[in-house]
Amino acid sequence: IVGVVVGIGIAVLLKAALSATGFDIPASGTVVLPRTFIVSVVVGTVVTVIAAIVPARRAARVAPIEALRAAQDRPGRSLRFRIVSGAVVLALGLTPLLYGLFGTPPNALQLVGIGVGLTFIGIAMLTPLIARPVAAALGAPVRLMGVPGKLARENSMRNPRRTSATASALMIGLGLVVFVAVFGASAKATTTEILDRTLKADFILTSPTFSGFSTSAADAMRPVPGVETVSQIRQGEARIEGGSAFLTGLDPGTFPLVSDVGLVDGGIADLAHPATIAVFDDVASDNGWSVGDTVMVEFPATGRVDLEVVALYAENGLIGDYAISLATFDENVAQQLDVFVLIAAEEGADLAAVQADLEEALTPYPNVEVQDQAAFRDKYAGFLNQVLNLVTALLLFAVIIALFGVMNTLYLSIHERTRELGLLRAVGLTRRQTRSMVRREAGIIAVMGALFGVVVGIAFGWALQRALVPRGFTELGIPGGQLTVYVIAAAVLGWLFAFAPARRAAKLDVLDAIAYE
Repeated sequence: IVGVVVGIGIAVLLKAALSATGFDIPASGTVVLPRTFIVSVVVGTVVTVIAAIVPARRAARVAPIEALRAAQDRPGRSLRFRIVSGAVVLALGLTPLLYGLFGTPPNALQLVGIGVGLTFIGIAMLTPLIARPVAAALGAPVRLMGVPGKLARENSMRNPRRTSATASALMIGLGLVVFVAVFGASAKATTTEILDRTLKADFILTSPTFSGFSTSAADAMRPVPGVETVSQIRQGEARIEGGSAFLTGLDPGTFPLVSDVGLVDGGIADLAHPATIAVFDDVASDNGWSVGDTVMVEFPATGRVDLEVVALYAENGLIGDYAISLATFDENVAQQLDVFVLIAAEEGADLAAVQADLEEALTPYPNVEVQDQAAFRDKYAGFLNQVLNLVTALLLFAVIIALFGVMNTLYLSIHERTRELGLLRAVGLTRRQTRSMVRREAGIIAVMGALFGVVVGIAFGWALQRALVPRGFTELGIPGGQLTVYVIAAAVLGWLFAFAPARRAAKLDVLDAIAYE
């Protein structure tokens, strides 16, 4: 119930963030439906009960005489079953993942998605296998920091199941963040590479939010001195083969002069004929289309229209999967707005002077900007950053939850080691050393979870990028600096979240702790 209330508050903040980033969303207030409460409470309760099944069964199997002993850790009891079940889940995930990546199934993206999810779960189940050696390696530098560091390292190694469970929560949260970071870097790298390869225009007209603008802006560009070609591009939505699709309207006479779409068959100039369409080659292959075939397109304004395929192209970065002429577009789409206007300057023209004249000609159109190729790439990358930063901010909630998990695990660990802590204090461990021991243990666990998350996030980001190669997503980007910041931030935050349990450990009364049993 508290989560529902907090979620409503987050939704209000999200709406404000979307408005700040320029997304066009309804201006009405936040809508809270009864099903919001019902679904949230039911799902939260069911998930929690399911998560409690395994520990509940384990608790029921504890022998009474065993429960009276001080030793709480039984690492070999259920670890074998966990390893076997984790290996099975991992195999079930890797099978569709690898087939989707290296096979040729028609639903490769869906297989990769299923494989990623199951692989994620399998890896989390198998982390106890490597928790002890990883904790030992990460704790080696900490061990050099005196007795507290040595004890912190040994505590993180002592119970690999508990250590891995705590680190796995952080691994999942940070893994999602890293996944989005890799996907975003790959998207920006792919966009840059596509624009470098296909765009031949010297200048591009766009709106600040990549929404449509008046078609008369292009007419104002044509008389500008030094301008040779002005080519307008429009976009609209329609239904093709039962699914929604975006169609690009372009001028078949001028578009080949400002962009190269990698023709496979036919020609863009053939779009000048009535009722014709050009199709991205991979989409045409998936549907069994070739030049001369007929595609049924259902427009919202005019209904069903049969269009003949006159061209197949290999580059869809700028015009998407379907392209029609401006004439066909205007006949079937109610609202005509340009999304881009590509401008080529005359050979030998002073580009700086031409851009200045273009900006002056755009004075009556304050919602239109003129940019060269470099500025256009930067703007597009900035737009992607806005979207990705919003998603990353939401995913960071998962990281914060995982850090609370680290704190709670340390609290539980302190409770279980009450007598041990009392004995350490009795033989000379100071309060300050006790606090340092707990904080350094948290740091080791946090770094372990962060490293696991980075590795998993990069692997899954690569898998998604490879699955999207047929759709033009050809470049893999790994933001090394950003990932390093994530690891350092996780270590620092894990250390900070350990302050409260560390203070509690240091405040334990020595005599009470020794007499704990």
